Amino acid sequence: MTGFKRSHSCGALTPHEVGEIVYISGWVHRRRDHGGLIFLDLRDREGITQVVFNPASDTDAHHVAHEVRNEFILAVSGKVVKRPEGTINPDIKTGEIEILADFIEIVNPSRPLPFSIEEESDVSELVRLKYRYLDLRRPSIQKIFQLRHQAVRGFREFLHRNGFLEIETPFLTKSTPEGARDYLVPSRVNPGTFFALPQSPQLFKQLLMISGFERYYQVVRCFRDEDLRADRQPEFTQVDVEMSFIQEEDILSLMEDLVSTVFRETKGIELDRPFQRISYHQALNRYGTDKPDLRFGLEIKDLSAVVQNGKFKVFQDALKQGGYVKGLNAKGFAQFSRSELDAWVEKAKSLGAKGLAWIKVTQKGYDSPIAKFFEPDILEQISAQLSGEEGDLLFFVADQQKVVHQTLGQIRLSLSEKKGLIDQNQFSPVWITDFPLFEFDSVEKRFVAIHHPFTAPKEEDIPLLDTDPLKVRSRAYDLVLNGQEVGGGSIRIHRQEMQKKIFTLLKMDEKESREKFGFLLDALDFGAPPHGGIAFGLDRLIMLLSGAESIRDVIAFPKTQKAICPLTEAPSKVDPKQLKELHIKLDRVE
Repeated sequence: MTGFKRSHSCGALTPHEVGEIVYISGWVHRRRDHGGLIFLDLRDREGITQVVFNPASDTDAHHVAHEVRNEFILAVSGKVVKRPEGTINPDIKTGEIEILADFIEIVNPSRPLPFSIEEESDVSELVRLKYRYLDLRRPSIQKIFQLRHQAVRGFREFLHRNGFLEIETPFLTKSTPEGARDYLVPSRVNPGTFFALPQSPQLFKQLLMISGFERYYQVVRCFRDEDLRADRQPEFTQVDVEMSFIQEEDILSLMEDLVSTVFRETKGIELDRPFQRISYHQALNRYGTDKPDLRFGLEIKDLSAVVQNGKFKVFQDALKQGGYVKGLNAKGFAQFSRSELDAWVEKAKSLGAKGLAWIKVTQKGYDSPIAKFFEPDILEQISAQLSGEEGDLLFFVADQQKVVHQTLGQIRLSLSEKKGLIDQNQFSPVWITDFPLFEFDSVEKRFVAIHHPFTAPKEEDIPLLDTDPLKVRSRAYDLVLNGQEVGGGSIRIHRQEMQKKIFTLLKMDEKESREKFGFLLDALDFGAPPHGGIAFGLDRLIMLLSGAESIRDVIAFPKTQKAICPLTEAPSKVDPKQLKELHIKLDRVE
């Protein structure tokens, strides 16, 4: 390839270049031999160009083209011509032209691939991740990373315009276990001590506010040693934001503008403003979850007051034990057969409920094994509260509130999928507010922070810290999009005495709090401004924007659900000499 300089990318040529001699390079996406004429689709990051080799015009180039196979890297030159009538491909940017080649060089051949990178290729995820550099050649995957780049650029440009400074915080920091497990890094210089990789830059961004920077952001890698799911990875990226001298409304308004700008500039999507706002308890009561998908209805209703006058023992027992009876209307599902209904009952049991009651609303009345336990007027009230009409199926769960919400929340999602109620092109953001500050951990027999221990309580609830901490609401807020949490933050505690009080309620004595967070407590005593912020999960946001099925599709080199990298085979064993230098001895080596 000496002296060869490409003039265009494989996605740049249009009818404007017809008649020009051009030079392009790329991978062979597809090769076709049509009775002497050889067609090669040459691909690079920007697209695909069709190249034609005609033995009548260039025998040498045609001969070399015979040797070419998929994924060979080529350098090609030739004249741009219009495609013959009837052969235009409207699905690609270069679909109106082709290159009549007069030169070809095989820059680098490729051995046969372990799998086809055609978009329709069916290959296991494990194989794809083992050869991730090949998987990343797929045009659809490359489009995801182009989208990711555009989104990150959009975040940075917006925050720059609004007076934020991008400041980096340490990766090697102090272990302060509170929530997920830390990834620990042993120190060679200080034997027996460890750094931790940050789960978030939380404390450092608060220290930056105390330092007087006022508006900070960072596109930052974070690390959590936790069990994985489709939307989780041990290392992930946040867009981290913090502001001083603000209230909740300042943050929510500006962040709505930020997210809306990114959606508009990357996908041309206009989000409805202002975003909806629902309290934590409203979200649980209406949707069974604090991460509600608002693209469809199927809201949950509390029927406890209505059914308490019935004679159905399951409902009565639940209410006597302080539980609830709640239901939802599966509109148009009355055609379910008995076997299908039995399957829904089993699903409810798998979610922790004791069972699932149902009533069909039919032309003849109410069809259900439990209908006989209720007077006609009570059945009418139940139906009215759920807006029941002929053809509807009413589902009920009776249990403790947590079980009821979890079960009906999942059934709501399953029904929406079965009915096809979800518009994949719709985006419905909602702020969830007024979270409890604490929950009680029955195993450790203590309060734990719902978000993190640096979240401020609502001013009007501060007296409850001394009398009923579980009733204290926090100044926290989550941004939920289509049933996924994509951002979360809060107004922080900025006074030392309040931070100490929260630590005490979390059963953290003076010694422990000084040992873990002494630097923060000291900093709060040197004029800390009121401040707050938010962190957006960039990977999850890109997953939603791109329509990817898994967060692994939007990370260049992700880990599997077992937290391993099939490509590099990490984590791996290390040389015993390295362990000795770190003063580490393994109890057992398999």
